[in-house]
Amino acid sequence: MIKYPSPGPIFSYEFSVPPETLDQNGHVNNVTYVQWMQDAAVRHFTSLGGIPIMQAVEATWVVRSHKIEYFNPAFTGDRLQVQTWIASLRRVRSLRRYRFFRLSDGKLLVKGETDWVFVDARSGKPRAIPEQVSGIFPLLADDRSA
Repeated sequence: MIKYPSPGPIFSYEFSVPPETLDQNGHVNNVTYVQWMQDAAVRHFTSLGGIPIMQAVEATWVVRSHKIEYFNPAFTGDRLQVQTWIASLRRVRSLRRYRFFRLSDGKLLVKGETDWVFVDARSGKPRAIPEQVSGIFPLLADDRSA
């Protein structure tokens, strides 16, 4: 079961680590966190009502880059919390940050960020983020520790 907190600039939810995410070292595979980052971004955008707005303006988001730092491993059954927020919005780009914590001991497992680009859904070319999209994002711009 996924648990969502009250609205605010930081969107978070909790989940348990499934066994299929483990690598040959017995802990969560590093690339799994990239998928979880994308999942968190989509969940957050969806919770803000962004999907129908984005469809109405005929645009989408694509990844320009990911940055990830790994601090501690996670294992099957660990209960994790992922946090994500928008750190900045520019003309065609959005910087989103993430944190993954193990709930049993509060340890920071991973932190990361994704540089997203807003593009025209038909041409794939970058386009300015319209106010109806940028206006739904609460910003937490003062955190530079990703």
